[in-house]
Amino acid sequence: RKEITEDNFRELVQDGVTLYVLQSVDQMLLSATKERIDFLPHYDTLVKSGMYEYYASEGQNPLPFALAELIDNSLSATSQNTGIRSIQIKLLFDDSQGKPAVAVIDNGSGMTSKQLNNWAVYRLSKFTRQGDFESDHSGYVRPLPVPRSLNSDISYFGVGGKQAVFFVGQSARMISKPATSQDVHELVLSKEDFEKKEKNKEAIYTGFIQNRKPSDSTHITNDDERFLHNLISEERDKKSFTAVVITGVQPDHMQYLKNNFHLWTRQLAHIYHYYIHGPKGNETNVVTKEISPFNNIDIQISMFEKGKVPKIVNLREIKDDMQTLYINTAADSFEFKAHVEEEGIVEGIIRYHPFLYDKETYPDDPSFPSRLSDDDDDDCFIVEKGARGKRPIFECFWNGRLIPYTTVEDFDWCAPPKKRGLAPMECYNRISGALFTNDKFQVSTNKLTFMDLELKLKDKNTLFTRIFNGQEQRMKIDREFALWLKDCHEKYDKQIKFTVFKGITVRPDIPSKRMQSPWTMYAAIEWDGKTYKTGQLVKSVKTHPILYGSIEKFYLYGDHDGDIFATGGEVQIALVRTNTEGIHTARNVHLFFIFIRLPDRLSVTWPEGDELLPNDTRFAGTPIGALRIEILNKKGEAMQKLPGTSHGGSKKLLVELKVILHSPTENKEIISHISQHGGKWPYWFKKMENLQKLGNYSLKLQVVLNESNADTYAGRPLPSKVFKFTIVEGKPDKFLVGLLELPFRIGVPFSIPLELQDEFGHATHLTNRIRPILEASGLTLKHEDIPVAAKCVIKGVIARGCVNSCQGKNFNLKITLPGLKEDTQVIKIRLQPGPPRQLKVKPDSEILKIENGTAFPFQVEVLDESGNITAQPELIVHCKFLGASDLPVYSVDCSNGGTNILTGPVIHVQNIKKDQILKARFEVLNCKDVLPVEKIIKLLPSSHVARLQVLSMNGQKALQIKHQDEVSCVAGQVMNKLIFQMYDEAEREIPITAAAAEKIKVNWTPQIDRELLMQGLLPDVKVPTSVKDVRYCLITYLDEHVSLESAFTVRFVPLIYFYVMITDQFGNQVQTMTSACVNSLGVSGPGLDKSNLKITWQESTQTIKVKGIRYKPCLLGNKELCFAWREFSDFIRVNLVAGSPAKLQFVDWPELEKPVAVINGRELQRPLIVQLCDQWGNPTPEPNVKISLIKSNSLKLVPSNQQHRTDDTGRANLGVFTIHAPRGEHILQLKASHNKSVLDCLVITINVLPDPEKPVRLNVKYDKSPSFPAGGTFPDFMVSVLSEDDTIIKNINPARISMKMWGAQNSRIRTPIDVTTFSCSKVKDDKEDSFFFFRDKMVPERVGTYVIQFTFAMDKTNMLNSEQIIVEVVPNDPVRLLPDSLPATPAVSNVRALTSRTLVKDLYLHLMDEYNNHTGLDLVGRVIAKIKSPNEEDIELPQFQGKVNTVEFPLECGSAEINLVLAEDSPGRDSTEYILVFEPHLPALKKPLEPYCLSFMFYNESAIFRSIIYFKKQQLMAALTREKDQLSKSIDLYKKMFDTTNQLVAEMKCQVKEAEAREAVLKNELKKHQIELPQTNILQYVDSLIKKKMLEQEGVMKQPRRTCTLPNYPKGNQDILGKIAHLAQIEDNEAAKVISWHLASDMDCVVTLTTEAARSIFDETQGRQQVLPLDSIYKKTLPDWSRPLPHLKNGRTFFRPIGNPVFARDLLTFPDNIEYCQTVFGMLLGDTIIIDNLDAANHYRKEVVKITHCPTLLTREGDRIRSNGKFGGLQNKAPPMDKLRGMVFGAPILQCLLSVCSNLLQQYRAAVIKLENVNKDLDLHLQSLNTPEMQKKKQELAEQEKSLKIVKQKLGMTPALSDKGAESLLQPTMLDMSDTPIPPKRMRRDTVKKLYR
Repeated sequence: RKEITEDNFRELVQDGVTLYVLQSVDQMLLSATKERIDFLPHYDTLVKSGMYEYYASEGQNPLPFALAELIDNSLSATSQNTGIRSIQIKLLFDDSQGKPAVAVIDNGSGMTSKQLNNWAVYRLSKFTRQGDFESDHSGYVRPLPVPRSLNSDISYFGVGGKQAVFFVGQSARMISKPATSQDVHELVLSKEDFEKKEKNKEAIYTGFIQNRKPSDSTHITNDDERFLHNLISEERDKKSFTAVVITGVQPDHMQYLKNNFHLWTRQLAHIYHYYIHGPKGNETNVVTKEISPFNNIDIQISMFEKGKVPKIVNLREIKDDMQTLYINTAADSFEFKAHVEEEGIVEGIIRYHPFLYDKETYPDDPSFPSRLSDDDDDDCFIVEKGARGKRPIFECFWNGRLIPYTTVEDFDWCAPPKKRGLAPMECYNRISGALFTNDKFQVSTNKLTFMDLELKLKDKNTLFTRIFNGQEQRMKIDREFALWLKDCHEKYDKQIKFTVFKGITVRPDIPSKRMQSPWTMYAAIEWDGKTYKTGQLVKSVKTHPILYGSIEKFYLYGDHDGDIFATGGEVQIALVRTNTEGIHTARNVHLFFIFIRLPDRLSVTWPEGDELLPNDTRFAGTPIGALRIEILNKKGEAMQKLPGTSHGGSKKLLVELKVILHSPTENKEIISHISQHGGKWPYWFKKMENLQKLGNYSLKLQVVLNESNADTYAGRPLPSKVFKFTIVEGKPDKFLVGLLELPFRIGVPFSIPLELQDEFGHATHLTNRIRPILEASGLTLKHEDIPVAAKCVIKGVIARGCVNSCQGKNFNLKITLPGLKEDTQVIKIRLQPGPPRQLKVKPDSEILKIENGTAFPFQVEVLDESGNITAQPELIVHCKFLGASDLPVYSVDCSNGGTNILTGPVIHVQNIKKDQILKARFEVLNCKDVLPVEKIIKLLPSSHVARLQVLSMNGQKALQIKHQDEVSCVAGQVMNKLIFQMYDEAEREIPITAAAAEKIKVNWTPQIDRELLMQGLLPDVKVPTSVKDVRYCLITYLDEHVSLESAFTVRFVPLIYFYVMITDQFGNQVQTMTSACVNSLGVSGPGLDKSNLKITWQESTQTIKVKGIRYKPCLLGNKELCFAWREFSDFIRVNLVAGSPAKLQFVDWPELEKPVAVINGRELQRPLIVQLCDQWGNPTPEPNVKISLIKSNSLKLVPSNQQHRTDDTGRANLGVFTIHAPRGEHILQLKASHNKSVLDCLVITINVLPDPEKPVRLNVKYDKSPSFPAGGTFPDFMVSVLSEDDTIIKNINPARISMKMWGAQNSRIRTPIDVTTFSCSKVKDDKEDSFFFFRDKMVPERVGTYVIQFTFAMDKTNMLNSEQIIVEVVPNDPVRLLPDSLPATPAVSNVRALTSRTLVKDLYLHLMDEYNNHTGLDLVGRVIAKIKSPNEEDIELPQFQGKVNTVEFPLECGSAEINLVLAEDSPGRDSTEYILVFEPHLPALKKPLEPYCLSFMFYNESAIFRSIIYFKKQQLMAALTREKDQLSKSIDLYKKMFDTTNQLVAEMKCQVKEAEAREAVLKNELKKHQIELPQTNILQYVDSLIKKKMLEQEGVMKQPRRTCTLPNYPKGNQDILGKIAHLAQIEDNEAAKVISWHLASDMDCVVTLTTEAARSIFDETQGRQQVLPLDSIYKKTLPDWSRPLPHLKNGRTFFRPIGNPVFARDLLTFPDNIEYCQTVFGMLLGDTIIIDNLDAANHYRKEVVKITHCPTLLTREGDRIRSNGKFGGLQNKAPPMDKLRGMVFGAPILQCLLSVCSNLLQQYRAAVIKLENVNKDLDLHLQSLNTPEMQKKKQELAEQEKSLKIVKQKLGMTPALSDKGAESLLQPTMLDMSDTPIPPKRMRRDTVKKLYR
């Protein structure tokens, strides 16, 4: 947003720029806006850029590097953040929330709409954004140098982000909001949109940026992007952010992201390692870490999948990325810097990874194969491969970010030398390194490779310097590196040092000649701090058997001449007898005397008091007393130097005292002293009084050697003693006021937090309750006491007083805490008015006078409890007027100032004649604490014009013409003397002034005589002369107060008499006529009614007056009247028109006297059309007459009942209604009126029949008596679908009925997602056609409450559910005894210690059924425990405590508690595995139960062997036993997983075979229909063929087709088939005509299945409808439809017929109910034959009768020859088709087209898609089995099996074990405690029992 000024007007306001005018820069948008933008590159540049730019290298998937581009942008955007720099990557793979998407969200600076436009421009880097381009980087300033170039300046080229999004997916939605804007800007780039624009020839790189409010997601309407609603809702509290949402994610990318989550997040942690952890990296081994400015970078990755727990990882938490491994396995580092031309700087670091004991510590990289594993070849000498292998030394970082595809092998000065250097060659393979460049080195736009780094670094002008202690040192880098490497080797490599050189020799005993020489001999080695010499007795470790011998010499391969370090060598041992006692005795005696004279412990006393106790807690400042210390040896003798006279003064002992403060980040040494041996006391430390800082402390006393200060001697630590203590805060001494929660309001309680401090400023708390004192001038204050609690808060502070303003008033609040040394604090608070408590309305008068029709303003003020005007959001004052109807409601918003003017519409009461009292009630909405205020309103009648009155003079009498009256006058006359008057509300006449006359208008004359109007006279009105001409007269009065009108209609009165004048031949009136001449006058005319005719003589005019002329009901139109007098006559033509509307009649609705039958939910047979008629039934062309329908509430019409008007012909089409109503008769009545008179309207009775085909509920029947034991079988469920008439619906596809079952949770109403679905069983016989059976459905294996519900799929979206059935699954019969959880294998001995003899403790055994449910709660018995041996011959068995062999335990409620202890000195074989057997004995059960067996290891440790060695052996065996248990469990889990995977693969392969077979069958069917399929692009071809067939079908459907127009009978019952005319169709027109005529008398007959249904129709129609029940037909006389024609018999032809004879029944096709229709038409047509013409028919009959009876013959020309031979006459000749009145059989649609189109092609298409899908699923699954993770799991399984074998060997082959440990004979059942409540879909009943280990 920018403000337009004179200075920037030309810059901002240009052609093509969209401007939105706002009132202010910070105004919130009322609705979303769009801003047109332009960007120009070809869209392939974007869409396909990622495809070519990201490629795999060295086995690395490039997808993480594409995501890294988006993280680069976020790092740049958040570089200026002062707080947390949050970057989130969300993988939204939950298909219930839409299609897959990837979102990258940061809390950076955001982008304005212009900057977002710049982002869309491809290759618009930050260096080229100038002029019209606006960006965060306009006027780019290079960042200052920082360590490792970690400047976050890595969003560089304007390329990577767009390449990345289109590499990952097909569409990108950019959502951004800068902190300076109230708007969120949104831009969408998608491949689909580019292609659409290209197709429509639109400008491709134009689009819209949508500007909207935060959290407004109303523009998201696509279901595929439902997840955006949640993302957008998170915008609410964000000041600035940017979100990149990628949709259309490539499937292979999605699979990679799911299956390799740990791998690619580890790669990202590697790329941004130094941004996350700082310049020194992730030093996990460092105790104290420096506080890094990069600790605020938070990169979090989360993946959401349907039905799974989200995977969330923070890159900071990843501990196994390569840089972390390099840093933490390195022992030392060598830092250097390289200076390249043009300000190019490279910082470098080399790390040394030492060899430790027996292996290299150089970390493995998944991207590179590990060092080659050694083959187990005993005959070959194996040389250790290099630690680094073939990997280069240096990884390369650009601006702190890894460039993954560029590495540097080495430099000349750090490469392995050609000749041996200062360090061994293998040390060069133990280094890793990293190079950190600044931005002066070019990288590719995708940041995958450097362009010229290695060339520049290896240039001869490049200068390398070493960095030592942070300073550059110019020296020979190669020399410095070699010295450093040598030092690392000597310091850190834990290898072997060969000493005492003996010479060079040849070893002919080695098979390989190449390895026989040279070998260097040594007499001693130093290994891991120990020295081994020749002649020394040793024993081997980790060998079998264990070897004992004497060292003869050491061998090292190679030519060496002195002491040397090596990674390994060989030793020559002379074997001796294996008597270990002699060896140990000799050594132990010597060591014993040395050992007891060495320093052993410290004695500490506190002679001056203030003793420090272990784990003591002290107040800050409390002193620690003086310490007296003595060093004691094993004999308790004090000593001050090491034993032996040779040590002298150099080996004196000192005592070092250290006080260490512990914190989460570091341990800080705050006091350090060393004491020598003194005079008065051996060692002494003075009192310490300066410990004031809070925290955990350690006081450590350590004995050290003089001068060296070493704390170890001869590899043994010197004595030490540690006192741990804690310093806590002291008693309160002063206080501070904490952070107050604003605002403060009158009458609203608030709290004042106080921070109590001791004398050193530490936060502390009260020790007793205190009453604070609060004071403030002008305020009354109340508050509570301060209780003794962790937090000191003055609660419930309530202030009251005057503040005089809504903004509040400042007060000085004085707080005093009595009893403290510094007890007072003064703070300044601003007190605002309190919440509303009262309402004040002005004027103050209780009674207010208001004139009707005016509005009254009220001044309202909202006050708090102290009378201050207050305000708060949504403070609406509402005024409601009472005492009359339709009064307005006033409301005003007082949210801003607490006061306002309350007014609104005028107060107007209709027909007020006198003063009226109203009541005004004022209240504040949403404020219940504010009492309403009421005022009395006295409403006075208005003095303005309220009514108009028009009078017409009839002689001397004035008649009032009311509004909308109809005035009848003689045609052609003039209405004059129309009087006009005006009255106010009090019926006071208002005189018409000149000003009022100007406001009066009439519509029958443009000019009004104002003078006459002021006298109260209206202009004259001329009466029309035609019956069709109606004069509408309107008088209006309009002023600023009212708008009034008065109207009337003037109609002419037709002449009802004629004057007859007699003239001579020249037309002159004869004056000599007398009254006698009337007798000779006659009047005549067709249809003339003379009953009221009157003829009289008019003497004054010498004429004859004829009155009472009227017509009888007849056709309308022109009529002639003949007037005859004697022989003279004259004619007058009269136009006879319809009279006034008097009634309504229905058009095309015969037989309305009986109810109209309609099925519920269906349409009426025809539209409702009504006609206006006069009283004689003549149609009246009266337009605009309102017609409405009146119905009961139970009757619903669709479309809804609306008001209709007649057209110019007097008709109104109400349309076709769909009826929804309960069963029975309902009344529909029309209502209409004309000229205030109600017309006669007909009534329609609707007989609503239930829909027999509409399912309304499911009926479920089953045996409710039995219980449901776990794993059993449910009783048979019989389900039927009932219609509205409670009949069972037949012919339902069983696939639409399903049974669902789920475990009952908190609610039984809503169906959960994870339900088990069963399909119905196959039908056994035809009687079950209408029922659906669910047989042999398995009861869940887990005990609990379950819900069963049956579902019928009415269509794709609507489901019909049955009532829920609640079943309780109970345990099955007990079969075994099992514990709660699997106990570890016990390892016990027969020693005195109780814990070592305890077999089991608190072991609970339960009776379990076959599915491991706790059962037998009603059973009582006992459990007998005894011990068995796997070896049946072994009779030496351990005994229980008390020297017994069995122990009994009570078994109650199916459970028993077991505690077992072995007897002390129990017999048994040492190191032997025994079996603890628990046998259940239950008298109530006839069948014995499986016992529970638990193996344990027994160690016989008699008194002779109870030494520390045997104790350690027992501990070792116990550890090995636990390890065996853990390995067994892990192996079982792995095998179960692999078995499940193999089963899934087998099932998927079976699905593939089934899909292939289905596709082949359908393909053969298509070939039979002459449809050949191509080899490629099958789906496209099938789709085009389907489309073609559908178009052909539509063409056929659009062609005119013969249909039967006879209305069918409503199928209100399933037993009704319909009328015969609708049961069959005939394709041939001539045959259809003649057969329809032949069956004319039966076409209207309704066919039913049962006589009951026929009788019901008979009763409903009162016998008028003919019916035919099929159950009353004698079927044995029906013809055989396969019988040949009469001229064919036994396969031979008796004569050759002419005219193509065929049975009439064979021409019929039946859309439905074929079997029933064959019965009907077999009875009606019999063997009737169709033939071409009459001649052919006569010939055929003549020949047939010679051999058999001839049936009726019908010709296609319409003739009929009856079976008796009679033909001719009208009764045997079919009329034309149009004379059949629609009672003709309809024509069928081409069936072949429908079958091919809708069946085979659609089925084949579905089969091809299914085959592709199952093949794809199988391939994906097989690929997943070969992933590194699966291979790793297989490797882990093999390793664990190998480890288990080794552990078992150790347990069974211990030296103390006399016999080999036999394998356990037990195979107890495994405890399966799965919580899965429902058995899986493919569960087999005959499952194999699981093992319980």
